[in-house]
Amino acid sequence: MSRRGTAEKRTAKSDPIFRNRLVNMVVNRIMKDGKKSLAYQILYRAVKMIQQKTETNPLLVLRQAIRRVTPNIGVKTRRNKKGSTRKVPIEIGSKQGRALAIRWLLEASQKRPGRNMAFKLSSELVDAAKGSGGAIRKKEATHRMAEANRALAHFR
Repeated sequence: MSRRGTAEKRTAKSDPIFRNRLVNMVVNRIMKDGKKSLAYQILYRAVKMIQQKTETNPLLVLRQAIRRVTPNIGVKTRRNKKGSTRKVPIEIGSKQGRALAIRWLLEASQKRPGRNMAFKLSSELVDAAKGSGGAIRKKEATHRMAEANRALAHFR
């Protein structure tokens, strides 16, 4: 922890084409080994595919997918005095929830069988916007685990 003071919060920059911060957050999560231009290519191809599939605004599909996948509650592992670990349910803030949603969407799209990442990402985003897909299953599993361990909430 720094002794000099608190670090100032920086706002995320917006991407060059859509002028949207959310798009830039997704691009930064896609990026591997500092190859941001490749991450932009993947996302913009996925957006073009979404446009062709749904014939609606792809940014609305992206927003809706992230909103549907964002968890309200999660679990955190806590160790008690006897040495056993318990999964304690905790509430998740909006920023952390959005970050988790983006991460889950990208993980689910990487696990999909298919040709290339743009195709898999577009399919996962469309499915998540409709309420199905791997990322939605991950959110539901997290909610189920938190619900099952609700009795442990006082350990928070």
